[in-house]
Amino acid sequence: MTRVKICGLTTAYALDVALDHGAAFVGAVFFARSPRNLSPEDARPLFERARGRAAIVAVTVDAADDVLDRIGAHLRPDFVQLHGRETVARAAEVRRLTGAGIIKVLPVSTPADLDGAAEWEDRADHLMFDARPPEGSDLPGGVGASFEWAMMRGRTFRHDWFLAGGLTPQNAAKAAAISGAPLLDVSSGVESAPGVKDPARIAAFLKAVA
Repeated sequence: MTRVKICGLTTAYALDVALDHGAAFVGAVFFARSPRNLSPEDARPLFERARGRAAIVAVTVDAADDVLDRIGAHLRPDFVQLHGRETVARAAEVRRLTGAGIIKVLPVSTPADLDGAAEWEDRADHLMFDARPPEGSDLPGGVGASFEWAMMRGRTFRHDWFLAGGLTPQNAAKAAAISGAPLLDVSSGVESAPGVKDPARIAAFLKAVA
């Protein structure tokens, strides 16, 4: 069984579908340019329904201390996902500010991009390998791009790692089989429009890798 993170959830109905169909992680996005952006205050009542049922992940992009303070105080996430240019030193500060574990996202387009994983193995609880966004994109992820999954085949890391980028209900099982990923992350692949989660697609994605 491959465990799944459904990311960018913004409604109770979509979150409940994710939980009812076995999502192991659920994600809230705190990034103003994302169509899935929430405030920590709005995320709190929504994600409390996931407490104890799935790990709660706060997705951030080079977030300032005051934002992290609010995320820690209101959401109380299990993990903070670092999707920007954060350093290992900054990750330690994020952990201190929020009391949460760290998921570090590494953008990938060529095998050389995987070399950056080494410095994070002792600093992050999970690594996430996501497709590098297309040139000109103002978003660090969630744009439906993918990379060659076979690049991950046979690679081992200290902790379970996530594969992300371009995953859908139709290709999730194939992606897991080719890459060997123990964890999958999906956002735009289970949407009917940018930022609009499709409960049927969420259920189909989770069923595909159950």
